[in-house]
Amino acid sequence: MTTAAPARTSRRAVLIPLSGLLMALFVAILSSTIVSNALPRIIGELGGTQAQYTWVVTASLLAMTASTPIWGKLADLFSKKLLVQLAIGVFIVGSMLAGLSTSTPMLIGFRVLQGLGMGGLTALAQVVIAAIIPPRERGRYSGYLGAIMAVATVGGPLIGGVIVDTIGWRWCFYVTVPIAVVALVVLQRTLTVPTEKREVHIDYLGALLIAGGVSALLIWTSLGGKNFAWVSWASLAWLAVGIVALVLAVLVESRAKEPVIPLQLFRNRTVALATVAGLFVGVAMFGSSVFLSQFFQLARGASATEAGLLTLPMIAALFLASTVVGQLISRTGKWKVYLVGGGVSLVAGLLMQGLVMSADAPYWELAVAMALVGLGVGATQQNLVLAVQNQVALRDMGAASSTVAFFRSLGGAAGVAALGALLSSHVSAAITSGLTAVGIPASATSSSSGQIPNVATLPEPIRSVVENAYGDSVALMFLVAAPLALVALIAILFLREVPLRDTIDLEASAPAASETAEPASLVTGTVRDGKRPAVGAVLTLVDRTGHQLARATADDEGRYRLPVEDDVAPHLLIAQYRGTPHVEMLAGTVGAQRRDLRLGEELTGRHALDATTEAMSAVTR
Repeated sequence: MTTAAPARTSRRAVLIPLSGLLMALFVAILSSTIVSNALPRIIGELGGTQAQYTWVVTASLLAMTASTPIWGKLADLFSKKLLVQLAIGVFIVGSMLAGLSTSTPMLIGFRVLQGLGMGGLTALAQVVIAAIIPPRERGRYSGYLGAIMAVATVGGPLIGGVIVDTIGWRWCFYVTVPIAVVALVVLQRTLTVPTEKREVHIDYLGALLIAGGVSALLIWTSLGGKNFAWVSWASLAWLAVGIVALVLAVLVESRAKEPVIPLQLFRNRTVALATVAGLFVGVAMFGSSVFLSQFFQLARGASATEAGLLTLPMIAALFLASTVVGQLISRTGKWKVYLVGGGVSLVAGLLMQGLVMSADAPYWELAVAMALVGLGVGATQQNLVLAVQNQVALRDMGAASSTVAFFRSLGGAAGVAALGALLSSHVSAAITSGLTAVGIPASATSSSSGQIPNVATLPEPIRSVVENAYGDSVALMFLVAAPLALVALIAILFLREVPLRDTIDLEASAPAASETAEPASLVTGTVRDGKRPAVGAVLTLVDRTGHQLARATADDEGRYRLPVEDDVAPHLLIAQYRGTPHVEMLAGTVGAQRRDLRLGEELTGRHALDATTEAMSAVTR
């Protein structure tokens, strides 16, 4: 039984449909940040309040976060192409209606609809790529995906600022529609994704509990300290609802036939650690883009367009890290070193931002700090998903990919809400104390009551106080974010690197992980490098003529399983690990066998020469 090598995917066949995916993902992510610089004018024209200001951003992030795992699970059950088209359609409708809004509550409602489409595109883009490209090749394309997400996230405020200053805030919503329509047409004509036909069981109760629990906690985080005190009955009620819903969700998911988030995924060390890291990378990714723009406008007196331009060091670093790291991973098959480097850069960048940010700090210091954050996010966000996809079977690819994206979005939404609450309370206190120190009553400006000021219209003494208050408050926010990024780095350090496989599905490269019916005969065992499991070692079984019988990859515990036909007698077992082959001669008998390998214990004499010659001949066949 010879395992055929997987055919490599044509680059042209991937790039054409990928361009449609990238366009759709770009406008989806862009829509979550493009309103940052437009919000003051939007809220002013629609007559909104300070609380509604926050909800224009939070509503779409909340809907995106809550719907992401549901879209991912649907991708494991239904046509991935159809779901991508549906997500784009929902996004287009939401965008058009948001641009036509005549009141702030109406705008918030349509932003929820936009968020549902954004959640689908964020999850499904990862799933579609995983369904058509093996992990070893996927690094290159994931780099493109990460670059698009990064530029859309951080470049949104710049694009929004230019639109607001030129053609009006409603075009912040309309501008995404033509691109989304083109993406829909491209995907309809070029995308072909295999769909596994199996019995469909949708876990409606689990989906409802997950969405409800996450929404309740995000509402609690967003409104706490503003609409109600942190220690109050309203606060405790929102918190209790969120926790109870998520506890019930875990119970339901553990019993569901087709759970939205398969809990067994978290038994895999890579999935669990990558999820934790993604959660805290999300805080840095969204927090930096939203609050940097506010810093440059309110602490440095920049216009909306200028604020976007001043964040270019972060945009450039994100784009560079995403594309270059993706290429390097595809060439080498190694990914952990880039994740660790990205984690270190992210922590250093956030810490530097917290230490140097002020109303009068030299711009070059701010640029260096922003570039470090950009490099960190660009090197980590997509490659955490890649590490997870390399460890799960194709049938669970949607759930696994969307789970990491879900926790990244959850970190972003919670980070924006919590850091925004910290910023608001610290700014109010700082402005009040600053005005008092110079002998000006706090009532001289509405800024002390939490309203966002128009810095350009303030008289000089008050303007200096407000700018310093925002500069110091945003710096504090990044200092708080730095330890969270450190948690992500620690999780990355504990990831165990498994070489990227060359096949679409896990079973094709690692029969040991398959849960299909047992083959007639097996050669099983473990392979260790000293005292440690030789994770990712490639085991090849050959017969006396040198023909390959089976091949598998050792799992996280160093275990392998090689299926053999009943009437075939295996002769050699070859373990390749880090470029060095280890050869063992088997008994040559038919039937199940167990062989535990310890690398470095080689055969000796003429048998070693014969075995090695046969092994190398088999490997090169």
